[in-house]
Amino acid sequence: MRLARFNDTHLGAVDEGGETLADLTDLIADLAPSTWARAPGDPVIARLAQIMAQAPALLPDAPRIPIESVTLNPPVATPSKIIGAPVNYHAHLDEAQADAEIHHGNTIARIDEIGCFLKATSALFGPGATMELPFADRRVDHEGEVAVIIGKPGRRIKAADAMDHVAGYALAFDMTVRGTEDRSLRKSFDTAAGLGPWLTTPDDIVDPSDIAFQLTVNGEIRQSSTTKMLIRSVPQLLEMVSAFYTLLPGDIIMTGTPEGVSPVNAGDLVTVSSPDLGEMSVRIAGQANTAGSATTTPAPERQ
Repeated sequence: MRLARFNDTHLGAVDEGGETLADLTDLIADLAPSTWARAPGDPVIARLAQIMAQAPALLPDAPRIPIESVTLNPPVATPSKIIGAPVNYHAHLDEAQADAEIHHGNTIARIDEIGCFLKATSALFGPGATMELPFADRRVDHEGEVAVIIGKPGRRIKAADAMDHVAGYALAFDMTVRGTEDRSLRKSFDTAAGLGPWLTTPDDIVDPSDIAFQLTVNGEIRQSSTTKMLIRSVPQLLEMVSAFYTLLPGDIIMTGTPEGVSPVNAGDLVTVSSPDLGEMSVRIAGQANTAGSATTTPAPERQ
């Protein structure tokens, strides 16, 4: 099933072909609006099993809405964490080591050496949004990725049990300011974390260990790979991060980007797509980037 959040508070199931959706908002009508003190995690993702069990009865008579007539939002509204997996493709490791504007003189280490990092949840944006360049004199790169959405909470999850905790998958943008600062700062500016176009549940994916995807800039292919090329697989990533964090429903794990990262500039249209997960585009706004100098005093990159 492909579940979309649209018009901020509505839930829909995307029909075959991806042109219309069935409005299933009645399944979450009992959820209270935001309150001061709420439980951590995303309440819709937390009840995903219930939604999927009830949806078949509603689908035949549910109102059909053209997707082009609604605003798609990130399929997760309130993640407690967005987790990034750095240098999780061998070929990206090679290109990062070869490009001085990526590594800024620092040693580039693979994920097994440096672990994962956090992105601010305020960086989250959805399909059709505008990505704002934060600085005029800093290079900002696109990084297309596959994201894993956590469905069942867990701590110290073993790789063998990890897939039981996965609610589904989505496409992601891990936008990155190049520089010497810590990754969590450079990858957490507003509109640095794209997620969409919807959540695809595992039953709708033939092989979740081999999800193909590509990223284009103005129609030109820049990145193309598959999750079978990951250094650390999805189950291994869940085992790694859950050793440090309790994973909660709606948590987002961006699994890493393949080779082909490059700068974006104002006016660019960046699209990430997958036969399994759909297509998501973002327009770049702001002043054109240059190879530019850092706005902070250069210092060794914290790993």
